[in-house]
Amino acid sequence: MFHPCCTGKTLRVSDLHEELAKRLTDRGWRLATAESVTAGLVADQAAQAPQASDWFLGGVVAWSPEVKQRLLHVAPGPVINPETAAQMARGVAALLHADVAVSTTGCGGPDEQEGQPPGRVWLGVYVDGDVTTHRLDLDGDPEDVCTGAAEKALELVVAALAG
Repeated sequence: MFHPCCTGKTLRVSDLHEELAKRLTDRGWRLATAESVTAGLVADQAAQAPQASDWFLGGVVAWSPEVKQRLLHVAPGPVINPETAAQMARGVAALLHADVAVSTTGCGGPDEQEGQPPGRVWLGVYVDGDVTTHRLDLDGDPEDVCTGAAEKALELVVAALAG
């Protein structure tokens, strides 16, 4: 099945790529991704950053709740919420032995899902044992939501590493 996030829409990431690579390399840390709504777009962008083979471990695209539960240890129930974003980030960090992880879960649209409006996305950012979650309410079609969420996910990782 074709996913609207995979249409080749380019993220504004060249500076972000360099900053991400620098911050991870400086600390000697490695990154993993756990994605639902973005369907691998965050991992794709991370892999394009400088020296990605030195710090990017890989990712899990967990589209179905069953995969989220089985691989990432997400609790049963609705999955578009901050708890799921945190569990996905922790789960992929543990699975891939990462120091840093980012997760995406949400409703890309065009219709609502789990009572959540299109554009509602939760991001989880795991850094060295601590997790923060961030809610996004993005406008646009599913492609816009996916690319916006992926770009924000990378920005949040860079910001977390700066702190």
